[in-house]
Amino acid sequence: MGKTKLKDVAKTVRSKNAGPFVLVLDAFFKDEDSYLRVKESGRITAEKMAELYGVAKDDVMGVAFFGPARALKISMRRSVASAAPGDTDVFGAQQHVPLLEMEVD
Repeated sequence: MGKTKLKDVAKTVRSKNAGPFVLVLDAFFKDEDSYLRVKESGRITAEKMAELYGVAKDDVMGVAFFGPARALKISMRRSVASAAPGDTDVFGAQQHVPLLEMEVD
């Protein structure tokens, strides 16, 4: 049996801009067990997000779990401002794919 990926235990995974300079990734888990399993694994860290997205650790502004919503929120500085020359995703809506494929245990 293979490793569990975030897409296997999350109900929704999405990304969006939080202004022109910040990208936010959200994951909402299917159930409490899945949420706790990922949270307690310790695999979702600023260092791991920096590695996964190829950015400096300082560009990962926060990784937060929120129990009442069984959710995960990750905030990162965008390498290119939204709609600036060289931007390939003006709304930041396609940046969640690497997170989907991340092994969580």
